[in-house]
Amino acid sequence: MKDDLSKKQLIANIKGVTLTELLVVLVICGIVMAGVYRVFIAQTRAYTVQDQVAEVQQDVRGAMEIIVRDVRMAGFQTNSFGNAAITNTPIIPDAADNSHITVNYEYISPAGAGTAQQVDYQVVGGNLNRKLNGVADSSPLLTNVTSLSFGYGIDTTGSGIVTGINQAGVSVIPNGSFVTGAGVGTSPILAVQITLIANPAPVDPDVPAMTSPRQLTSVVTPRNVFMRNVTFNRYKVY
Repeated sequence: MKDDLSKKQLIANIKGVTLTELLVVLVICGIVMAGVYRVFIAQTRAYTVQDQVAEVQQDVRGAMEIIVRDVRMAGFQTNSFGNAAITNTPIIPDAADNSHITVNYEYISPAGAGTAQQVDYQVVGGNLNRKLNGVADSSPLLTNVTSLSFGYGIDTTGSGIVTGINQAGVSVIPNGSFVTGAGVGTSPILAVQITLIANPAPVDPDVPAMTSPRQLTSVVTPRNVFMRNVTFNRYKVY
């Protein structure tokens, strides 16, 4: 009899999980899992955005390097080549379209043969296109381009110095001294300011909302044009 009573007391003292307790635990687990999921989604979005931003920054730098290389070569030719277009129009701005520039220079092949190169840059429909001697590259140099603009440091006085330059001590070209293609006229071009702006590829709907366009500005002094007109070969820009 005593054993039966002890067993009943033991069973009575063993507590189980009530339905209310189970529901509370499930709700707490659900809240924790929802928080973990939200953090995961936020981290995934941030990684995707940063990856696309880094990609467009690299693409903008790469495109800028190519433009700078061509503009820097403007006017180059050997004495024996003597191409009139290179001599007279090494840099051709577009008065109607400030995203368009043409440069002329001589390209010397590894075999030593020289050929005239005319390179055009222009943005059409958000694509930065490069043409070599009138033939477009097989694919755009850069896509999702917001803006490409060229500013020109010109010599309007025949002094061999960019108009508006501060000659007190250091040679400096203020940003306000660069003119658009419409303002060049017949003045010699001594420096070219290139500003390129592009957006990340719109493959993720979160990217436009979480990023701003990437902008890069470079200033080039085309050495083969520059050295014909001035006695020093370096400018700073502010």
